[in-house]
Amino acid sequence: MFELIDEKKKEIGRKRPLSTNTVKSIREKLNLDWTYNSNAIEGNTLTLVETKVVLEGITVGGKSMREHLEVINHKDAILYVEDIVNKEEQLSQIQIKNIHKLVLKGVNDEYAGRYRSEDVIIAGAEHIPPNHFKLVDEMEKFMEWYWNEGINLHPVERAARVHVDFVKIHPFIDGNGRTARLLLNLELLKEGYPPIIIRNEDRVKYYNLLYKAHIKGDYEEFISLVAEELEKSLDLYLKLIN
Repeated sequence: MFELIDEKKKEIGRKRPLSTNTVKSIREKLNLDWTYNSNAIEGNTLTLVETKVVLEGITVGGKSMREHLEVINHKDAILYVEDIVNKEEQLSQIQIKNIHKLVLKGVNDEYAGRYRSEDVIIAGAEHIPPNHFKLVDEMEKFMEWYWNEGINLHPVERAARVHVDFVKIHPFIDGNGRTARLLLNLELLKEGYPPIIIRNEDRVKYYNLLYKAHIKGDYEEFISLVAEELEKSLDLYLKLIN
């Protein structure tokens, strides 16, 4: 699975330097799809076209201010993720909080960038996130795993596990899903891969595999989902540059 992905990545590398306009158009498409789908999974009702319009600075009638802010915030969060990659910064809890702060900016400023001080349950899930007073320890364990076992995994597996384990901890009151998908793609972008799109139409499968990993500790199918979506993103590049 990883060999095919890495071969496609190498094939793209052999075609470099790529056309600036081609790279720009692919990046814009992937980031639009990423923003639309990530928000739609969480209940945002803006369509793909409406999301594009909002990103261009136009207000869509009949839609809430929250939905508009979710689009703008997600774009800003992607720009922040790309800045982390360009500066080759190492993953930290400060970065995680900053990403989350951007996701909830103007939507829920009270909780933006702050670990929850309350206990929560996730609707539809068997797994119950840790009590709020355990969050500091859980996030420290998360970072310790990342810098020991995680850093030695294939980037696709590491990215998938970062997503799964972050959501399992559920450190924030709101915005955990969007933050998790931003962290997943941050790991891929660091290694020179394009971002993946977890599609809204696949959200039932996505949640089922996520919860399976939480309850059974079986990451394999979720990793496969990430790998499949990464192939689609790589194929988009290959289609346009071949």
